[in-house]
Amino acid sequence: MKLSDIAEELGVSDVMIRKWKFTDKWDEIPDKRPRGAPKGNKNAVGNSGGAAPIGNQNAFKNGYYTKYLPEEVAEIVREVEEDDPLNVMWKNITILQAKFLHGQRITHVEKEKDWDKHVASISADAKIMKELRSAIRQFLNAAPENDERRARLEMMDVQIEKKKTEHELVKLQVEKLGGKDNVRKLETFL
Repeated sequence: MKLSDIAEELGVSDVMIRKWKFTDKWDEIPDKRPRGAPKGNKNAVGNSGGAAPIGNQNAFKNGYYTKYLPEEVAEIVREVEEDDPLNVMWKNITILQAKFLHGQRITHVEKEKDWDKHVASISADAKIMKELRSAIRQFLNAAPENDERRARLEMMDVQIEKKKTEHELVKLQVEKLGGKDNVRKLETFL
């Protein structure tokens, strides 16, 4: 291809193409570059090639993990890296649910003095629920339509709506029987 053809195709002047050719030394670029390390390089002395030596930490992205994490945690990291991302997301959802339910059990109010404990846990519960909603949203966006876990989450939504409806019906019945004061008492109980 001629320099004038290149200039016309790129929409620049012939002079500019000649300048690029001279500056970048187009004529001096070898057809085949030599392969491998430069002569005299000693970086691979003692390595016969092939697989990494036993005990090599190539599985880690950098030395951070081995330097700061205990071996047990490093083993978990290796397991998680091998796991399917959807499985990791699902496990996070179940762990968040378990944390929330465990927190509910711990902060169950039985006595008047336990209310302080309950009030302090409300903030933590809200944070866990926010994370849980976010994790569920991410999972639903990533999971295929035929994933059984998606059906479980949809069933959970149906059950939540059913409980909300039952709650509203009880409120209406209490309101009919005893007025709004009893509804307030019921809401504090629930």
